[in-house]
Amino acid sequence: MRIDLVEQILEYPDAYLIMQQIQVALFEERQKRTAFYNDITDEFKIEFINGEVVMHSPVRKSHNESTGFLYHLLDYYVRIHKLGFVGVEKIMTALTRNDYEPDVCYFGLEKSVHFTDDQTLFPAPDFVIEVLSDGTAKRDRGVKYTDYEAHGVLEYWLVDAETEIIEQYQLLDGSYKLILKASEGHIQSVALPGLRIPIQAAFDEGVNLEVMAQILQRQPLH
Repeated sequence: MRIDLVEQILEYPDAYLIMQQIQVALFEERQKRTAFYNDITDEFKIEFINGEVVMHSPVRKSHNESTGFLYHLLDYYVRIHKLGFVGVEKIMTALTRNDYEPDVCYFGLEKSVHFTDDQTLFPAPDFVIEVLSDGTAKRDRGVKYTDYEAHGVLEYWLVDAETEIIEQYQLLDGSYKLILKASEGHIQSVALPGLRIPIQAAFDEGVNLEVMAQILQRQPLH
């Protein structure tokens, strides 16, 4: 898609002028991004997307629970097996142009070994989970999907807490491929070897606690 866009621009005789206008717009956007960094606090969940500051509205209880269920499962699994770092909601991932705060994100050891205790901006994660809401679904399926794909995020889950469906995307040959969309059965992580959990562990407290107990007891996850 990006190659096609470049070829389209090159067909215009004023391609240089178009590029100059783009450069000016991107320079102004970088200034807005710098101001964004200076103004943000940890009080609100806030993102910088395509030159605009996006404030997040309060979420439904089901959204909050699914985020918590998945975060705790991944966090304990990663800590026990010493696989890196898992962040939740307020981890600002600074990509080439945009800044996101994913609901849940995982960084492997290759990246996380360099993190510091006072770090506030983070690179592209290896695994991102976004729990859909009315206000975020379009971005989660649109600009974020494209951005995570372009920046090499290996695995991307879209979690619908209302319908209790998880969509799992894997980065293959530079593009996301849907490898699972289900509300029942199990889901096997690509980025986290050995992590295979019931899909209902993202939605049902009882199932979640059973899986958590298996992780804490270092039992194989079936």
